[in-house]
Amino acid sequence: MHILLIHQYFLEKNDGGGSRFNEMTKSWAAQGHQVTVLAGMVHYATGKKEERYKGKFVFKDENFYENVDVIRCHVSESYNSSFLGRLWAYFSFVFSSIYAGLFKVKAKHDVILVTSPPLFVGITAYVLSLLKRLPFVFEVRDLWPESAIDTGVLKNKLIIKFAYWFEDFIYKKAKLINVLTPAFRTKLIEKGVPSDKIIFIPNAADFSLAETVQADFDALAFKKGLGLEDKFVITYVGAHGVANHLIQLLDAAELLKDTKIVFQLIGSGMRKDQLIEEKNNRSLDNVIFREPVAKAEVFKYILSSDMGASVLKKVDTFKTIYSNKTFDYMSCKKPTLLAIDGVSRELIEEADCGIYVEPENASAIAQGIRQIMANEKRLLEMGINGYHHAKINFDRTVLATRYLEYIKTIMK
Repeated sequence: MHILLIHQYFLEKNDGGGSRFNEMTKSWAAQGHQVTVLAGMVHYATGKKEERYKGKFVFKDENFYENVDVIRCHVSESYNSSFLGRLWAYFSFVFSSIYAGLFKVKAKHDVILVTSPPLFVGITAYVLSLLKRLPFVFEVRDLWPESAIDTGVLKNKLIIKFAYWFEDFIYKKAKLINVLTPAFRTKLIEKGVPSDKIIFIPNAADFSLAETVQADFDALAFKKGLGLEDKFVITYVGAHGVANHLIQLLDAAELLKDTKIVFQLIGSGMRKDQLIEEKNNRSLDNVIFREPVAKAEVFKYILSSDMGASVLKKVDTFKTIYSNKTFDYMSCKKPTLLAIDGVSRELIEEADCGIYVEPENASAIAQGIRQIMANEKRLLEMGINGYHHAKINFDRTVLATRYLEYIKTIMK
């Protein structure tokens, strides 16, 4: 099978962040399939473009992985400048990816797979599906435009109206729609999408990488090297943006100055500079910011921590999502500090692999941490529970194969 994947935020090799499709494409390639990726040039968290892409409209990165070719398409660097800047960045990718799909992709494909957000990548999928006469699968990683509206990013009524219209249009045109959580499925059915059109391939745990890193890794020595050997370390890995609302961890840190707790925040995003300034203004010595690191290095930081943190802004839309970083913590046998209500909370409670604390409630977050930090036996138990639950239900290799089986049902 030859798959054309449209993914604006497809990561660079070994980049930290949401690597769902980096791992998925490697799994497909290992099974003998060929994948071509139309990806953006601007990183979703930093809004920055690597030097080798500057001045280029399309950049071909052939043999990115074995049997995986990546074509980087122009994205405006206005991405993090403002709402209009980000909107233009979305549409600049639509134009450049359509061009690349028509004139730079030489191989014949069997199917198009497009993953959102942003929702507007569906334009590329629809245009290419028409001109190439191929079916397309539309994946919903986030309920958009709801999440953008709830977080205050999207306010223009005209654009909101268009977004809802286009969402309905693209759901009708897609042959299959993949959702990442059961709540997404329920929401789409409420919107009128036929249930037999919806499939469920969620985020997954990357056990192969976790186990490779653990094979010869001394977590205690690594922790000591960071100067944190006598600390209770809670690590957050991911974007530092509006939706993540990491200020709530700084608020909790302020209430935990009398303890040995340290929050370690790894990643980048448009709010990072503000967060660092806030840390300095409050003299929060128990908060450490680190730059993004490669995925294998991320796992080293997680393995040498006591807990992993998954947090988001307190809005209703985020009650429908699974936090992908939670699966990384599970694969490393680390319990999760979860400040996300809804299906993520249900997952943690079903697996018995962490504690839920009310989002944006610094007192509740601090109290929850105080209660669990002294119970080493319980922490170890929750970490092991999460690992086994993810191994049974969220193994990426198993889910990648299942995804292909669904895709085969719509091929001509």
